Amino acid sequence: MVEPMNSPALLLVLHDVAPPTWADYQPFVKAVDALGGVPITWLVVPDLHKHNNLDAHPQFCRQLSARVARGDELALHGYFHYDDGPMTINPSDWFMRRIYTHEGEFYRLSQEDALARLRSGIEMFHRHDWPLEGFVAPAWLMSQGTRQALRQLPLSYTSDSQHLYRLPDFTALQAPGLVWSARSAWRRGVSKLVSDRREQRWQHAPVIRLGLHPVDMRHEFSRRYWLKTLERLLDNGRVPMTKAHWLAMQNDRLGRAA
Repeated sequence: MVEPMNSPALLLVLHDVAPPTWADYQPFVKAVDALGGVPITWLVVPDLHKHNNLDAHPQFCRQLSARVARGDELALHGYFHYDDGPMTINPSDWFMRRIYTHEGEFYRLSQEDALARLRSGIEMFHRHDWPLEGFVAPAWLMSQGTRQALRQLPLSYTSDSQHLYRLPDFTALQAPGLVWSARSAWRRGVSKLVSDRREQRWQHAPVIRLGLHPVDMRHEFSRRYWLKTLERLLDNGRVPMTKAHWLAMQNDRLGRAA
C-alpha cells in the first residue's frame, strides 16, 4: 500500500487479546481482512487473569504468529491484566482500583515488581519469536515504578488513551483515540455520541486510533459501529498502519528535520 508521508494515519488496535477473547474478535477481524491491506495491532496478555498462560495454548500462539506474518503487530499488554495487589486506605486508590477498573495491573506496582512482570512478558514474546516494540498497561494506568522500569528495557514505545510515548525518555506524541464503554446499552449509546463528536473534532488530526475491546464485539450495535467507522476513515483517505510503523515514520521525520 502506498503511504504518502503527509497522509493522515489510522491505527486499529485490539485490546485484551488472549485465548478466551479470540472468538470474540474473529467475526470482526474476518470483516477487516476482507477490506484488504488493513494491519492490526494486537495487545496480547501473556496470562490473562492468571488462568490463560499462552505457553499452554500452542494453537492460539500459532494463530498470533500467522497474524505477524500478515504484517500485523503484537504488543505486550500487561502480564495478568488483573490488579492483585493489596488495597490501601487511600480513597483515590480505592476508586481507581475498585470502581474505575479492577484490571489496572500496573497502577500501583513498584519498580522491582513492574520490571519482573515486564521482563517475563518480553521473555514470552522471545520464546515465540514475536517481534516486540510496545507495551500498553491495562486501562492505560502506570505507576511511577512502572515508568522507571520501562526506561530500562529494550522497548520503543508505550501509550495512554491520547498519546504514544517514545521510550526510554517518554517523549509524548499526540495520538487521539476512540474507545467505548460497552458493558450496557446506555453505556454503548453514550459511547457512540461521544465518539461521533470526537471523530468530528479530530477529522484533521495526523493520526486517529481505534481502541477496541472484546466486550465491544459481543454486541451488534458496537461491533457495527467499529466496522463502519473503520470503513469511513479509510474512505476519507487515512492510511492504516500498526502503532510501531506509525512511530517509526515519526522517527524518520524527526531524523530528516534534524
